[in-house]
Amino acid sequence: MNDLCLDVGYRSLIKYGEQLCGDMVEVTKSEKGEFILVLADGLGSGVKANILSTLTSKILSTMIAEHISVEDCVNTMAATLPVCSKRGVAYSTFTIIKITDNEEAEIIQYDNPMVIMLRDGKLYDYPKTAKIIENKTIYETRIKLKCDDVFIAMSDGAIYAGVEQVLNCGWQRENIAAFIEAAYNDSQTAAVITSLLLEQCNLLYAEKPGDDTTIATVKLRRRKPLSLMMGPPRDPNDLSKMHTAFFSSTGRKIICGGTTASLAAEYLKKPLEAELTYFDPEIPPTSKIEGIDLVTEGVITMSKVLEYAKDYIDKNERYDEWSRKKDGASQIARMLFSDATDISFYIGRAVNPAHQNPDLPITFNIKMNIVEQLADCLKKMGKNINVSYF
Repeated sequence: MNDLCLDVGYRSLIKYGEQLCGDMVEVTKSEKGEFILVLADGLGSGVKANILSTLTSKILSTMIAEHISVEDCVNTMAATLPVCSKRGVAYSTFTIIKITDNEEAEIIQYDNPMVIMLRDGKLYDYPKTAKIIENKTIYETRIKLKCDDVFIAMSDGAIYAGVEQVLNCGWQRENIAAFIEAAYNDSQTAAVITSLLLEQCNLLYAEKPGDDTTIATVKLRRRKPLSLMMGPPRDPNDLSKMHTAFFSSTGRKIICGGTTASLAAEYLKKPLEAELTYFDPEIPPTSKIEGIDLVTEGVITMSKVLEYAKDYIDKNERYDEWSRKKDGASQIARMLFSDATDISFYIGRAVNPAHQNPDLPITFNIKMNIVEQLADCLKKMGKNINVSYF
């Protein structure tokens, strides 16, 4: 198995005045571990479109996972989807991206804007084969993958952005490709690429989308492990065990908490050097220990990281904040959200006497809750998470 992994990010804008999105993204894995993403765009908008796209995405992802042919998938959809009473047709467009062993991609497209592929940061013209199934033109692609390949699927709301507002003919696929090609850099995650495109669509719609608009991005990237240690163990006799596990792990390392940092410095026989600069008045300064990538304060800093994580998996509106600032929380956010793919937490369950002051808002339960919520957010980002308690 190679050392590559998939990074996925998708978001939607709902048509102005509607409550439900008529687009749907379904991400799943087959029993053999094949990655499958389906983006479906239901006819019209609102409830009917939502039902059509939900059924389409569920049916296709299930059938593709079972290795059922495209012909049978399309025939099943035609026989299953409810017929629109106004238009007399059962209609949902779709894009399927299937990736096997992080080595080969199969793309199946029907009537959505063609997937944009970036290779080495540049627009890549991948091969397409057309076939007619049930009077529908289906395009199929098979392509060998390279590290940092990016696939961007979208509903047609993206290419209609700005029609009769900012642009006469909407934001055409070639314009979208040129935009993301100019804005792209290797450090961007799939979620960031998605947000860049969707925010531009929203801007072109003057924040009143004329159609449901969905962007789904898949990026193939190299695995990058990271370990974070926070808090001393409940039993002091387990300190050596905790340190051995943390320091023997591969990848970058973060230590959170003053006591945790002091004990780590003693273990490494290295000085703990405190920084005095406040880059953010709400976040305590960082420290330094030779051999450790980042040393920060504990609960206050991690609470801010959790805020950023919750926003990241929602609308990612605070990206500009944590992606540029130099405080400890922003640095942790960059390392966890943008850089790491496999994250191991080493969490000590000792109760900090300083936190038992009833005048302080910090308690042991709050610390554990932060860790659990942050781990959950990171899983939703597609990270591989392991949490060890001591």
